[in-house]
Formats: sequence, C-alpha cells, structure tokens
Amino acid sequence: MERSAAMTRKTVAAAPTERPPKRPTAGSRIRHFTHFDAAGQAHMVDVGDKDITRRVARAGGRITMLPATLETIRGGSAKKGDVLGVARIAAIQAAKRTSDLIPLCHPVPLTRVAVEFAFDTHSPAIAIEVTAETLDRTGVEMEALTAAATGLLTIYDMCKAADRAMRIEGIRLLEKSGGKSGRFVAAG
Repeated sequence: MERSAAMTRKTVAAAPTERPPKRPTAGSRIRHFTHFDAAGQAHMVDVGDKDITRRVARAGGRITMLPATLETIRGGSAKKGDVLGVARIAAIQAAKRTSDLIPLCHPVPLTRVAVEFAFDTHSPAIAIEVTAETLDRTGVEMEALTAAATGLLTIYDMCKAADRAMRIEGIRLLEKSGGKSGRFVAAG
C-alpha cells in the first residue's frame, strides 16, 4: 500500500493551554468526576469517612435474537445446556468480581445479588434485571451493571453457533438507593 504525503508528514500539536480546573462555588450545581483528583489524575475515591448504609442498585439490558433462538432457550433445548441457568451464575460471579475488572471500583462485600430474566416474543429478546445489595460505604451500581452485561454476554456465548447476529443493547442503571446522593430512578 502506498503512503500518501499526508500520511508521512509529522504534525506537531500546539502545547495545550493550561487552565485551572473550574471549582464549584457555594450553591452551584456543577457536576464533577470523583475519580479524578484536582490535578486531573485518576485515583480511587476515599470512602473512609462515609457512613455505612444499605445500598441497592438495579441494572438491566436485553439481547435480541432470532425467534428460533429464543424458542430454543425457552424450551431448554440448547446444545450447551441451561442457557439462563448458566447466565444467572455468570452474572452473580461477575458482580462478585467487579473490582477485578473495573480498575477504580472498590471491592464491596455483597449481601445479595438477584438475577431475573424475561422473554419478549415480540422483539424477540431476553431481558435481564440484576439487583445488587450491600451494607457498605459505597454503592453497588457497577456490580449490578457488570452483572447485567456478563449475563447477556453469556447468553450470546452459549447461543452464538446458532445465531451470531444477536445484539446486546440497553444496558443501564435502572435504580439505586442509599448513600449521600440518595435515590435515582431511570426515566422510562
């Protein structure tokens, strides 16, 4: 492949203009990213002074597929076995291992992880909903989200030989409660 002159030319970027970080003023509602320090460097948030409270998070998503794939899973006749049973265990395991996967996530002693699946024959799709709970100083949103994603990925893995066009979509936080920031419920 021939390289054009534009591809071989080196460009020198101008030095970035240094601006002091914006500081929220009293009463302002500027949101900031807590995983960055004042110098903009990534760091693990110090939760040592936070109160231990009950924290709950619910996350969900879905995987769309061919109608025949949905029926195979629903009927329990997949060649690799009980697809949803394995996906449930994978989701629970992922919740427990979240801090190993997400670099700045605190290890959290989970008190409960529940995984539910629902069939949607109209789409066709399978929806997952994961609830994670703890009594700790930090929330479990990442645990619920990681579990939902892993559960859906496991369904894909177990059925990909029959349907490589499956699509994972809509993974999101549905609800969270506990801690200083209070309650959040997703719209829709």
